Amino acid sequence: MARVPYVESEGVPEQHRDLLVSSLQDRPLHVYRALGNNPEVLAGLRGFLSSLWSDSGLTDRRRELVILAVTREIENEYEFHQHVTIARDVGIDDGAIAAVSRGEFDDLDEEEAVLLRYALAVVRGAVEDRDHDAVTVYYDESAVVGIAALAEGYTALGGIIDALGVELEEAFVGWDPTVE
Repeated sequence: MARVPYVESEGVPEQHRDLLVSSLQDRPLHVYRALGNNPEVLAGLRGFLSSLWSDSGLTDRRRELVILAVTREIENEYEFHQHVTIARDVGIDDGAIAAVSRGEFDDLDEEEAVLLRYALAVVRGAVEDRDHDAVTVYYDESAVVGIAALAEGYTALGGIIDALGVELEEAFVGWDPTVE
C-alpha cells in the first residue's frame, strides 16, 4: 500500500498537472501521482529524468538496457515493469530483457555488455579504472557522464518509489517476461 496518497490533478497547481501523466503511456502513473504531493519536486524530478532520457548520449535501445539492468539490480519492480514496455517499443525482445535481468550479457554486442557492466559498477559504487577505461572505448566523456547519471538517477528514483510504497498500476510482468 502506498505510504502517501496518489494525488488527483485538482490537487496540484495547474502548471504541474500535465506532469502527472506519462508522455509515453498517455495516462497518469502512480509514481507521478505520489510525487505530486510535492509538485516542485515532481517538476524537478521529471525535468531531471527527461534530461537523462534525451541527453545521456545513448540510443533509445541502450538507454533502456541500462534502465532495465539498473532497476533489476536494485530490485525495483515498478520501474523495471514500466521499462519492459518501453524496451519492447524500442525493439528489445523479451529474450534480451530476460538475459539482462539475469545479468547475462553474452548475447549482447560487446559495446552493450561493456555499457551494462559499467552502469552496474556505478550503481554498486564500485567503478574502477578498468571499468572507466572499457566504457571510454565506446563513449566520450559527455556520454560517460550521461551513463553514470542515468544509472544513479534511476537508482534514486527506485529508492523514492520504495520509500513511498508506490504500487504498480497492473500486475508485475516479472523479472523474466518470457515466463508466463
